[in-house]
Amino acid sequence: MTGLDWHAWHSAYGSPDSELTRRLRTVTAHITSALDEAPPGPLRVVSVCAGEGRDILGALAGHPRRSDVSARLVELDPRNTEAAREAAAALGLSGVEVVTGDASLTDAYLDAVPAHLVLMVGVFGNISPADIERTTGFLGHLCAPGGLVVWTRNRKDPDLFPRVCGWLEERGFERVRISEPGVRQGVGVHRRTGAPGRLPSGERMFTFIGYDVLNAR
Repeated sequence: MTGLDWHAWHSAYGSPDSELTRRLRTVTAHITSALDEAPPGPLRVVSVCAGEGRDILGALAGHPRRSDVSARLVELDPRNTEAAREAAAALGLSGVEVVTGDASLTDAYLDAVPAHLVLMVGVFGNISPADIERTTGFLGHLCAPGGLVVWTRNRKDPDLFPRVCGWLEERGFERVRISEPGVRQGVGVHRRTGAPGRLPSGERMFTFIGYDVLNAR
């Protein structure tokens, strides 16, 4: 199990030139584009391992579709969820629900999906390759047909980013946008084109290991 303090980890966002800050800007821009392009009406968003929710909250802060969005943010660290709740309240985002719980469990999302936008930011770099592939299978149940998944994965050797794209595309997603190969913190956007699926209850999608433990193996 990871030994990192996932609340203190967020301090890197305090530097405008950190890799995390650059990744955040990219992810927030993709979320904003997704909201801009979404059809009229209510929009569901789920964020897996949401941290402090900086990406979705930043995108919603001044967006004209903010009142259309019902978002569920699931995160295990109670310090992070408290920060997310405070930020959402300060922004007047009454449609944002922050849940303190295990984001790897399907039960955390049963009444919040299928979603128009699924955020898998900071997940695939912290779980095993086998669990990444397993999780892409569940994304077809989390994401509504025509909806988007925004996901991240570092591009260190061995670079799994192309394989993640392949796993998604084998499971009914089409590529919309991906980072250039030279970007250290890769970001991908895929659209669900496959048939709708029902999210099963009582399933674990992945085991969160932590990049510190993975890198030490």
